[in-house]
Amino acid sequence: MSTPTPEPVQHDEVRHQFSITIDGENAHADYALEGNRMICTHTFVPPALRGRGLAEKVVRPMLEEARRRHLRVVPACSYVATFIARHREFADLVD
Repeated sequence: MSTPTPEPVQHDEVRHQFSITIDGENAHADYALEGNRMICTHTFVPPALRGRGLAEKVVRPMLEEARRRHLRVVPACSYVATFIARHREFADLVD
């Protein structure tokens, strides 16, 4: 049995969310905008999809978007804070 191919990461600018869907299940990273700051509020991966690196797949493009838009990042979500600590190329974004 093959592993289903995930859909590409989607950015919903209205809902302030980066997400990826596999087998109808949705992993996502949520954020809020406050002036020139992107507040990373929540990262969620359904239990059935954990261990596949999906949190990174939604957080990395969220941080890349912050960089592209010249936003400061507030890692209010513990996963995002840990991700930035492990991937120092994003450390300069932290407000």
